[in-house]
Amino acid sequence: MQLRGGSSKGLYFLAADLPKDNAERDKILLAAMCGVDGTDPRQIDGLGGADPLTSKVAIISPSKRDGVDIDYEFVQVVLASGKTDRTQNCGNILAGVVPFAIESGIITTTSPETSARVYMVNSDAICEVIIQTPSAKVRYDGNTHIDGVPGGAAPITCYYMDISGSACGKLFPTGKRLNVIDGVDVTCIDNGMPVVLLRASDLGRTGYESRDALNADLELKSTLEDIRLQLGPMMNLGEVKGKVVPKMCLISAPLDKGIVHTRTFIPHVCHAAIGVLGAVSVATACIIPGTVTEGIALLPDSGSYYSIEHPSGEFTVSLELGVDNAEPEVLKAGVIRTARLLSRGEVMIPSP
Repeated sequence: MQLRGGSSKGLYFLAADLPKDNAERDKILLAAMCGVDGTDPRQIDGLGGADPLTSKVAIISPSKRDGVDIDYEFVQVVLASGKTDRTQNCGNILAGVVPFAIESGIITTTSPETSARVYMVNSDAICEVIIQTPSAKVRYDGNTHIDGVPGGAAPITCYYMDISGSACGKLFPTGKRLNVIDGVDVTCIDNGMPVVLLRASDLGRTGYESRDALNADLELKSTLEDIRLQLGPMMNLGEVKGKVVPKMCLISAPLDKGIVHTRTFIPHVCHAAIGVLGAVSVATACIIPGTVTEGIALLPDSGSYYSIEHPSGEFTVSLELGVDNAEPEVLKAGVIRTARLLSRGEVMIPSP
């Protein structure tokens, strides 16, 4: 099936329909998304949309783990590379996992809501997902709006548990809240997504430039990539030249009631919005003293909701905090997403 999940779009497969061997599996995923030539950036011969946000795959199966309903593996088909990347999760594509599982008969519904616990294979973590199922059927239409997606839809609530250090092993993978790379201050953080935060002003940019302007800024992109490649091993990610993590995030002062303004690169293309778990990591950095966000982020006086501004609007994150060693500890992160089933059927794989 093809579903829009959050502000992304992807192909959703049952694991049982694919080869068990990852190399063989990837050949099929690349062919489905890109066609014969997995390096065509247009993806004209496949179902991909020629953008990182539409070049995504979810692989779903019933879970054999205690207290878990669904196993979800995320695969990013890296644009124009002929490669895949399983380093990260995708919280947007996750929004479509439970609807897909219901449509596929993996789980049954309850009315008026259905809750399912999803094991995220990529990060060995759990997310509780609650979707609207009046009359025991998936509801896709509704009045919930998320920036980056036209129109409204039924709300999908996602509660992430124990995601600190999901890819890098710890919240601040370099062991510091602030590092200096090539004379530029950076904060490396992983609360569900490995992200490198940089002050836009430190790179001679405002951070309010349009997505198109930043995508055309080859000097900036070269600088970001030089920094990213150095930080890969420092973040326990190894060589990241062919990987989509860590994400690079420029920050600046908020413009409209948010706590911070962002421009995220994934890793070389400026995001039209911001990723779900990327927003969680950015919000987490903002509430912890000593990061590059200090002096830029404007935190609310009370409450647990934090609005992250991005090129097409804002993304609100809920953080449930505890206290460990006198610093904030994120116990649970909640986000609201939407999803819609777009199509179901067969994808034709080229015979070679």
